[in-house]
Amino acid sequence: MPSKQSITHFIKQQALSLGFDACGIAKADFLSEDAPRLERWLKDNRHGKMGYMENHFDKRLDPRKLLPGTKTVVTVLQNYFPEEQQLSTAPKISKYAYGKDYHRVIKKKLQSLLTSLAVFGDIQGRAFTDSAPILERSWAQRSGLGWVGKNGMLINKKRGSFYFIGILLLDIDLGNDQAFATDHCGTCNRCVTACPTNAILPNKEINAAHCISYYTIELRDALVNAEKKWDDWVFGCDICQDVCPWNRFSKPHDEPAFSFRANLLNNTATDWLEMNQTYFDEIAQASPLKRATLDGLKRNVRFVYKK
Repeated sequence: MPSKQSITHFIKQQALSLGFDACGIAKADFLSEDAPRLERWLKDNRHGKMGYMENHFDKRLDPRKLLPGTKTVVTVLQNYFPEEQQLSTAPKISKYAYGKDYHRVIKKKLQSLLTSLAVFGDIQGRAFTDSAPILERSWAQRSGLGWVGKNGMLINKKRGSFYFIGILLLDIDLGNDQAFATDHCGTCNRCVTACPTNAILPNKEINAAHCISYYTIELRDALVNAEKKWDDWVFGCDICQDVCPWNRFSKPHDEPAFSFRANLLNNTATDWLEMNQTYFDEIAQASPLKRATLDGLKRNVRFVYKK
């Protein structure tokens, strides 16, 4: 069997060749620091009506319970910062939804990475990207890829925060990277003060139940009790990332699957309200926007533009 170092080196090189922007490796273990924080967050109902967040508490804190036999957590970052922006007349859509659904794109790459490990023998594992009870940002920090900012996002000193996080669980021991131990937010509070719904609380706690992304994507109810200041956002929100000084280092991605889709992103409020389901299904094919549904997007547009 090749050495841990050689397999680790292979994984990182292969990850880069597949188009990932960074890769880190950590020993699968119990996330002891996250346990009380997650328990308190749920108890305070910061997750709103996202009931699924209450499920699988133990698995969220220990990947070995999610996939028995897991010994190593491989974490990858995939840049999604766009070169092209929406027209000023278009209702705002979060940058992560400019292209194809990241779940499909990243998971396919991770599965290719797992398959490539067959050269070292029978290595088993599973790939995830925001699709299982895993605390991805904590694992990214443990893998040396950055720190969790005051807005709850993983921030990388060289690349900013416009990144998807992918996780590959493996049943083999590998050489681990040093955890990212420092916090570089300092006294900066731009994300805190810029959030129009005051969803960013002290100690890096996010009240998801007040977040614009929660209202526009996760919440299925009528918006009678929603916060009023949405700043034209109808799917997700990038405010806390757009104001972050570290994102001055963000560079446009080179992933074709995340290419800007003008026929979807540059619609006006009237275009959205007059759109029929057939046309939406055509232009939103494989798009993250399908999660909100056309009816949900119309609800959001009416709320924001009072139509």
